[in-house]
Amino acid sequence: MKNPTIFECPHPSPGNWLAVLTTIMELAGQTPFPHYQTFTKNSAAPNKCIRVPTLLYSEKTQSMMTPKTLLRTLPLLFLGAACSHAHRIVPAPVETYEGEVSDIRIVDHVDNHRGFYRVWQPFIAEWGERRADRRHLVVAYGAMLFGKGDMGDIFVTVSRDDGDTWSDPIHVFNHRERQGMLQFAYANPVLFKPEGHDVLWCFAMRSPLTPRNSEEGQLVAAYSPDGGFSWIPVELAMHYTGHLITNAGIVETTIRGQKRYLLPAHRNTLQKDEFGDREHFVLSSSNLLEWRLEAFIPQPAEGPRVFLHEGNIAPGDNPGELKIVMRTAGYEDTGLTTDPPRAYSSVSRNGGRTWSPAAPEPDLHNAKAKGFFGQMRDGTHIYVYNDGPQQRDFTWEGWPQGGRTSLRFKIKPPGGEWSEERTFFHAGIKNSYPTLIEVAPGEFRAVWDSGTEDSPRTHIHFGKLNLNK
Repeated sequence: MKNPTIFECPHPSPGNWLAVLTTIMELAGQTPFPHYQTFTKNSAAPNKCIRVPTLLYSEKTQSMMTPKTLLRTLPLLFLGAACSHAHRIVPAPVETYEGEVSDIRIVDHVDNHRGFYRVWQPFIAEWGERRADRRHLVVAYGAMLFGKGDMGDIFVTVSRDDGDTWSDPIHVFNHRERQGMLQFAYANPVLFKPEGHDVLWCFAMRSPLTPRNSEEGQLVAAYSPDGGFSWIPVELAMHYTGHLITNAGIVETTIRGQKRYLLPAHRNTLQKDEFGDREHFVLSSSNLLEWRLEAFIPQPAEGPRVFLHEGNIAPGDNPGELKIVMRTAGYEDTGLTTDPPRAYSSVSRNGGRTWSPAAPEPDLHNAKAKGFFGQMRDGTHIYVYNDGPQQRDFTWEGWPQGGRTSLRFKIKPPGGEWSEERTFFHAGIKNSYPTLIEVAPGEFRAVWDSGTEDSPRTHIHFGKLNLNK
């Protein structure tokens, strides 16, 4: 188990009722941080911390406030609460956990979003060039509407200190904003900053607000010229007109001598249409505004059809190759995993124009949960995934019932084999949908959605993974 990381909530936003009290307390020499002040009991045991409510602690005297002083502050609390709203909730991260990820922070919590019951599927990107300790990061994620499945709003939050603190949520796509007479809900953000461009893109999927889930999505986009603080929506020119479900990042490639951007996606029209299908495909664009269908991922050459979805594209094992590693489930019955539960992969040797038939990855577990597949700068591949039972499998005795709990990972050096399983993050709670970026050789920044022991997707986690140690 790791020692707890000292964590203080960021300063409240202007207009926040605690901001009123904070200003007074700063003038009086009180600590300005809401929630809790964390400090050590003694210098000999720096990892044994105690936390007291900030409103009861004085920086001047390094001691608890007296009852008399506390009583003098109570009228200010009621006055502030009467004229403004409650402060943003940013709980302290878990104090004990297992795994190689470090510097855990909570990016956002569902309790900050009225009318939503989950936050899910985060995606992380880096903006601009800054000092390593001041790295500018942006995380996008969804907030799920009550009564809907994988449908809601898309938010981003920004860190300018390498993930130590995060801004208040910023809307990218809002289901309350009508498009003429139409109203949409949104899901599954994908961030992408083209090399050499001072623009950050957010792609997502939008669906009419009336269905209960987002299986009938269409591609939508917005861009930010200022590192995630403001967003400008763009209507895309879609030459692929079918339904799609986004999930993984965009990669740059070359097809027939021309630069192309590839976006993996899949569709699940068979869910509501007996003549539909469940297929994985790849869209391509030369400018990020026009998108065309580039290729389908062929079904396995032998055996039953597989529901291939949520695949990540990265450079393959050999020069000039691209490889996609996909989540799997039964094609006819999506409640089943493959037997055994494995990820499937496909390879392209012409920049993504055509792909080999999908085949199982014998060393890569997948039980109906999105994993992350990528390649490090030195050519090493990394795969992060959920272990244990499949989602909604309640046949196991005791925890983890329902699956999607611990996150594990494996790495494979160039020309080598996949390593033994290693622990990414385990804390006795629900975790799923990891996304990573490599910010320096062997150093990653990661996000994933987390919950409690029983409930998934109550908050978004951030952490750092250093494979150079």
